[in-house]
Amino acid sequence: MAHITRRTAALGMVTAIVSHGARGQAPSYPNKPIRLILPFVPGGISDAVARAVAEHMSASLGQRIVVDYKSGAGAMIASDLVAKAPADGYTLLWGTASALTINPALYNKTSFDPAKAFAPVALLGSVLHVLVASDALGVRTTQALLQKAKQQPGQLTYASVGNGTSTHLEMELLKKMAEVDIVHVPYKGSTAAMVDLLGGRVDVMFDPLGTLSPHLKTGRLVPLGVTSARRSTLLPDVPSLAEAGLPGYEVIPWVGLLAPAGTSPVIVERLNSAANQALASTDLKSTFTAQGVETLGGSAAAFSSFMRKDLEGWKKGVKDTGVKPE
Repeated sequence: MAHITRRTAALGMVTAIVSHGARGQAPSYPNKPIRLILPFVPGGISDAVARAVAEHMSASLGQRIVVDYKSGAGAMIASDLVAKAPADGYTLLWGTASALTINPALYNKTSFDPAKAFAPVALLGSVLHVLVASDALGVRTTQALLQKAKQQPGQLTYASVGNGTSTHLEMELLKKMAEVDIVHVPYKGSTAAMVDLLGGRVDVMFDPLGTLSPHLKTGRLVPLGVTSARRSTLLPDVPSLAEAGLPGYEVIPWVGLLAPAGTSPVIVERLNSAANQALASTDLKSTFTAQGVETLGGSAAAFSSFMRKDLEGWKKGVKDTGVKPE
């Protein structure tokens, strides 16, 4: 018995030494470049902001974050790619409300369940959307727009960047709350819609501040209200729609960082810490502001809770407005 005991103890010591050595030699995360999947083409608001985040996080993590463009299908291609990627922290998603809360609320079936397919890492920012009118329409406030719409039911038009997009649903929510009839004119993207809005061929539109800013400065477009619950520091002279006569109106077109479901909580926390460090940077805040994005941040758990609430909010919004996908 004594012989067996000594042998067992010796084997235990060897096992402990080998295990300790293996742990000591195990590479820490991250030990190679990280891929950030961006669901858009190069250029534009999302690209500029995503590259700035990647640069600042790379410095904190000690490994390069490479932005990889996978556009198409309303950001669903990129989202599906990350949902099916290995949960090792080396493939991340630049997530958007459109793909992860609006589309799942609008469509009965998607290729993934956003509540189960991802590990939320950090809520990065909210993209300020503004309701604007063509200068040719002759209105300067939300109340003036609603009064005109009630006087001319079905005569005014609004542009969107496509059926089922946030710019479509934002206006349908406004119409429902204000009980007005404004005709939807969907476009394939912001550029074509903007041309017709500037030309006075459509009357109003929701769009991100980063896109609208040059035209607001020239006065060709008139800002009527912002979709956030309160006035934004990015556009302090423009009231929120809730303030302008639609109490309870609030839409937050957010962007955030997500990893595949099953990613180690230790890795998620590492990434969350790096993201929050980046968001605290004065340089990054300036980049966000220039693109019409407000920095947010916070814990991974808070982001997860936010996503659940946003999804439920959009489900209610889709049901209330009666919007149907094409």
